[in-house]
Amino acid sequence: MGVIIVIAKRFDALIGPGVMLLYPLYASLRAIESPTMLDDQQWLTYWIIYSLITIFELSFWRILAWLPFWPYIKLLFCMWLVLPMFSGAAYIYSNFVRKYVKIGMNVGGGTTYTDEQRRVLQMMSLDARKSVQDYVDRFGWDSVEKAIKAAERETKKH
Repeated sequence: MGVIIVIAKRFDALIGPGVMLLYPLYASLRAIESPTMLDDQQWLTYWIIYSLITIFELSFWRILAWLPFWPYIKLLFCMWLVLPMFSGAAYIYSNFVRKYVKIGMNVGGGTTYTDEQRRVLQMMSLDARKSVQDYVDRFGWDSVEKAIKAAERETKKH
């Protein structure tokens, strides 16, 4: 019975490293190799939030030492961020962070793309986005739209 009590008291120390570090590390490595950017957002956002939590803990460790439930709150929050059924980090990115990330900003601070054009750019991989942005800078957005229309006509022929 004593072993069960010890496990229950130290559940956060037993499960925490796997949930907060090992699984996110594995998933981040897989995200790097995947063609989609959705998992990149999930894991980059997770690591940013986890870093902020760690900085918070390092700054306020004297206060947190008096809160016996803090490790469990942290574990539950990190589980919400990490577990695929919740994807909390992706939720935070899409609902809070994304509106502050500006794609297609010029030096003067004004946007160079319409909302529709920004949505198209956000759906692309980072390499494709960079190539399209370079192309737009050289030839203008109209040339991209002409290329898209030409590709659509080609696909309709075949």
